[in-house]
Amino acid sequence: MERILGLDYGSKTVGVAISDPLGYTAQGLEIIRRERPDKLRKTCARIEELITEYDVKQIVMGLPKNMDGSEGERAMWTRDFKEMLERRTGLEVILWDERLTTVAADRYMDEAGVKGDKRKAVVDEIAAVFILQGYLDGRGNRE
Repeated sequence: MERILGLDYGSKTVGVAISDPLGYTAQGLEIIRRERPDKLRKTCARIEELITEYDVKQIVMGLPKNMDGSEGERAMWTRDFKEMLERRTGLEVILWDERLTTVAADRYMDEAGVKGDKRKAVVDEIAAVFILQGYLDGRGNRE
């Protein structure tokens, strides 16, 4: 029984999701915001707090790939952040293809009737849920 943290890493926010203790479902947890893309100290500190609070054993983070599967600058930033998190936390960080998770999150919010500023405030958290749930579902197929 281990909990897994899901992250949607962006230039100014990190959407955060957590698995249930059995590793079947992902729930949105919060959005960590920062003023500038290069200000990561508080972001990392908050992630470390969540790891301790929820007894997290693994991290899954979305890897932004282009639709053709290639990786651009955002993927490079994500890989750099992954390495930093692994050094700081001692936990494995698994990169999970996040193509279309924002589209899925937008569709979900359309269906739920979430509009305007509320939508912008939660899209990263919902994307983190989709990333983590995709990983959990995929992992179940491999076990």
